[in-house]
Amino acid sequence: MKRVKKSPFIFLTLVGCCFTNLLWAQEEYKDPKNKKGTEVFEGGASYQVKHYPQKTFSKTPKNIILMIGDGMGLAQIFSGMTANGGHLFLENFKNIGFSKTASASNYTTDSAAGATALSTGVKTFNGAIGVDNQKQPLSHILEKAIKKGLKTGLVATSSITHATPGAFIAHVDSRKSFEDIALDFLKTDIDVFIGGGRKYFETRKEGRNLIMEFQNKGYQIAYNLESIRNTTSGKLVGLTAADHNPPMPERGEFLEIATESALHLLNQSKKGFFLMVEGSQIDFSAHKNDTPGVVLEMLDFDKAIGTALAFAAKNQETLIIVTADHETGGMTLLNGDFTTGKVEAKYTTGGHTGIAVPIFAYGPGAAEFCGFMENTDIAKKMMQLLSLEQKP
Repeated sequence: MKRVKKSPFIFLTLVGCCFTNLLWAQEEYKDPKNKKGTEVFEGGASYQVKHYPQKTFSKTPKNIILMIGDGMGLAQIFSGMTANGGHLFLENFKNIGFSKTASASNYTTDSAAGATALSTGVKTFNGAIGVDNQKQPLSHILEKAIKKGLKTGLVATSSITHATPGAFIAHVDSRKSFEDIALDFLKTDIDVFIGGGRKYFETRKEGRNLIMEFQNKGYQIAYNLESIRNTTSGKLVGLTAADHNPPMPERGEFLEIATESALHLLNQSKKGFFLMVEGSQIDFSAHKNDTPGVVLEMLDFDKAIGTALAFAAKNQETLIIVTADHETGGMTLLNGDFTTGKVEAKYTTGGHTGIAVPIFAYGPGAAEFCGFMENTDIAKKMMQLLSLEQKP
């Protein structure tokens, strides 16, 4: 029998395919094969929304909480509002504007370029994480806050190395470089980060265990919500899933607990803090055109907003900004019922759209976020309010 000679080209092709699959494993929710096309949310249990009057000690904030609903447009917001009997915690925000989301390379941005604009005040190309059009590092608000002595934190329902949280701490020219993004966490003095993505820190290609290195730097490590909640001081690495955390409702109260825990740790700073909280999976469900998923993720994000509001209303020195990096799905609401919570929607795409997204602000400095503005203006205004940059 004649032995067939194995082609090195075939071997390299197979290796390349496997590597590509690993790279995109974090973003399989974008695959058209996963599109559910579930256009009706039939309703369910609602929660009570509390009113928090806006009272402030000063015109400028000591702390800023930036909350990003990934893929969250007006339709996603109103789907949650409909499902919850016509009310969301977002109604507490009286200062409202709109963000133009286009990137430097595309009318329709991706999360990497969108989040980089929100973290640095500079527009860049789609796929870029904390670098400019020439692939040179940009300075994040988180890095500037650390230099000034503020405490800093990141929370996400996705992997913490995903595009949006990654764009607040890393400098890489491809959002798919998850292990490089994880490595960049070690290059800062961030105080707390909570999300999924444990495998990018522990089981890396080069065999390096970043978790042990964080422990050597004095960080406490938590792998579940109970441990996160029980961490009452010091620095914290919270990694609650190998990759992304589960979607709602399987995830439970992760985002509320993670947000509350991060605020408790960061508020121990005398100089103030900056915290970014992402409701990552509104985007995931919108990519799938999955209306029940969008609604449940939107409600989960709004509950976390309620947690932030409870803190800010008591603290009176904290500015909360709620916005999105872009809209996903081209979601349109065709019908609904405030009594039953039923939502009926249609979608125009399984990807992102270029439409402007809302900005909501509460607390000292909130008036700065009214009207139409570029997404880069949000970063610039936050830096100015925290005195990390001077006004032009």
